[in-house]
Amino acid sequence: MATTKKQATVKKTASKRLMGLEEKYGAHNYHPLPVVLSRGKGIYVWDVEGKKYFDFLSSYSAVNQGHCHPRIVKALKDQADKLCLTSRAFYSEPFCEYEKFMHDFFGYDRVLPMNTGAEGVETALKLARRWGAVKKGIENDKIKIICCEGNFHGRTVTVITMSNDPSSYADYGPLTPGFIRIPYNDPKALEEALNKYGDEVCAFIAEPIQGEAGVFVPDEGYLKKCFDLCHQHNVLFIADEVQTGIARTGKMLCSEHDGIRPDIVILGKALGGGVLPVSACLADDDIMLNVKPGEHGSTFGGFPLAARVAMEALKVVKREHLVENAEKMGKIFREEIMKINSPFIVQVRGRGLLNAIVTKPIGNKTAWDICLRMMEKGLLAKPTHDDIIRFAPPLVIKEAELRKAIQIIKETFEEMA
Repeated sequence: MATTKKQATVKKTASKRLMGLEEKYGAHNYHPLPVVLSRGKGIYVWDVEGKKYFDFLSSYSAVNQGHCHPRIVKALKDQADKLCLTSRAFYSEPFCEYEKFMHDFFGYDRVLPMNTGAEGVETALKLARRWGAVKKGIENDKIKIICCEGNFHGRTVTVITMSNDPSSYADYGPLTPGFIRIPYNDPKALEEALNKYGDEVCAFIAEPIQGEAGVFVPDEGYLKKCFDLCHQHNVLFIADEVQTGIARTGKMLCSEHDGIRPDIVILGKALGGGVLPVSACLADDDIMLNVKPGEHGSTFGGFPLAARVAMEALKVVKREHLVENAEKMGKIFREEIMKINSPFIVQVRGRGLLNAIVTKPIGNKTAWDICLRMMEKGLLAKPTHDDIIRFAPPLVIKEAELRKAIQIIKETFEEMA
């Protein structure tokens, strides 16, 4: 049934009303595009006016399997009828099965469950520091972790200490000591830091691709060089795969592109299949078993719903060949976007289906204006760092759908010039 002009006006009024509620009653810690979403399916979302959009953000890669995937939703509903939450004060059937599943799926001895990506990062930092004290013998108040400029590992006070972006850390002091920040994509800088501080360093943490920095893909072999340097100095290599993991870059873990097996892997986002916050740290016994009962945990970490959802989310990735699809569709996306002749475009970069267009302003038109125009045409993406537009659709996208989305992007850049 066609929407009448009167109906459309009522809906637009409802959309403005809803945005007004957030403006009045919500914290102003986000600057969303002016669209109010009401439902999603696969690669698409719909606003309260009923308009359909390509979702090219995927909730920052948390919806790799697509919105409301029926198998994942069914796993959630089936478990919700049985048992939702126990805490870790007791064993639960789903979590025990999940622990073995994660071991079999990723090949690490153990998994430590958490909820959000930031909690996963905090957990990895604690595992590394405990290992540094117990196994490497570093004095507790001298333990150091090396991190990278341009990183984004989350929003907790300890995690923002690693950031060199003032919007993350400014006016939140005092910050957490014990971090050494070096340039990203610079193994020589890591070598120099290890030579200087190595006896007191327990770990080096890095994103295999820096997402929030604008999909900054490091040079081929960078991770391998860093990994080797860490092991030469008896330092743990921590891979923050919260955004790059679970097939997003054309490998199950982005670290696989450099052929390495990190000492600690942090997972999140797509581990929850787009329906729940689920995160985890993977590591072997030598690292994981230094934490004893009562020394770390979470009421919701590994709760029965999360365990069932995470297992099904990973099964969907394997069953639907999303690793292979991300690799294939990503190549098509970059090839076609690179053909666009626009003065706005400075660079196209990415890997798999994690891509970005680096832009420059033309007159008073910026990346934000480009995203608004794409929104009008039915595609949702968002700038990061003002001038970089990230494109990360659900990995279930088909080639015909991808090419339709690419056409929207192409037309937008041509019309804005």
